[in-house]
This record gives sequence, structure tokens and C-alpha cells, in this order.
Amino acid sequence: MKLQAVIAEEKHDAEIRREGEKVFARVDDREYELEVSEPEAGVYLFKNNGKITEAFVSPKGTPDGAVQVQIKDNAFEIRLIDPKKLRGSASGKDHGDGAAEIRAAMHGKVMRILLEEGSEVEKGDGVLVVEAMKMQNELKAPKAGTLKQIKVVEGSTVAAGDVLAVIE
Repeated sequence: MKLQAVIAEEKHDAEIRREGEKVFARVDDREYELEVSEPEAGVYLFKNNGKITEAFVSPKGTPDGAVQVQIKDNAFEIRLIDPKKLRGSASGKDHGDGAAEIRAAMHGKVMRILLEEGSEVEKGDGVLVVEAMKMQNELKAPKAGTLKQIKVVEGSTVAAGDVLAVIE
């Protein structure tokens, strides 16, 4: 999965892929081979060349999707941008009056469906939870409207780009 990470208003190219128990990451020109675990919600352990680093990630992001991360005494805000999601949208942020699709960012499993079809949602409301790479991610409504369609069931496997729900 290719992303852009914005840290302190500085953009970095990032690519992440999983092969079995290993996670391979490239940030700009640096490459990492990691073992990643989440012993408790919001706490991640990264093992790289025998060294373990603990990171705390805030469970709630900011309105622009950034999350607070703390590693040792260093705290910073990270916003991940999927360039593919910006394509085809005039502003990259607004869905206008048309339907908005919630898509899977990567291969994973639907863990929970938080709302029912027909529910009224506000932008940023949690709609469903998908587990990918042993991390659970709450997928949020990209705009206010009505949840017109849920295209998955709990426990189903999804691929990157699959449409999971539609909001009008």
C-alpha cells in the first residue's frame, strides 16, 4: 500500500506490505523489515533487528484524519494520505451531493458493522471496523448523509478497493 505521511507539515512517501508475520516498510529512501504486534489497544511494538520500540497511538484522530503518536518522550501528529482516494474528486475533500463510497484501504476482515442501513450519519461517524495487518481500523463516514447500503457482513474478507458501504 502506497501512502503519504505528513509529519510536522513535511510529506514523506511511505509504502507498507505484509508477508506472513513480517511487515516491510519503506519511508522515503529508508527500508525496514519489522515484526509488529498490538498487545493492547493503541499500543504497538515494533521489532527491528532485535530492537523493540513501543509506540502509543491515540484512539481518536483529528478532523483531518491525523493521529497523535508517542514514542518514548517524543510526541507528534501523523496524517496518512492515500493518493488513490484523492483521484476523481474535484477538491479531494468534498463529495458534494453525490454518493460517497467507503472502501477498504487494504486486504482485511470486517470485524464489526456499527450502523444499520438507513441510519443518518455525520461526517466522521464510525460506520464499520476492518482488521488489517492485525490492527483494527474504524472506517468513518466521509460526508454527512444517509447510510444507503452496506455491502458486507461481519466476518467477511475484503480486498483493497472493495466498496464496503455507500452514503448519500
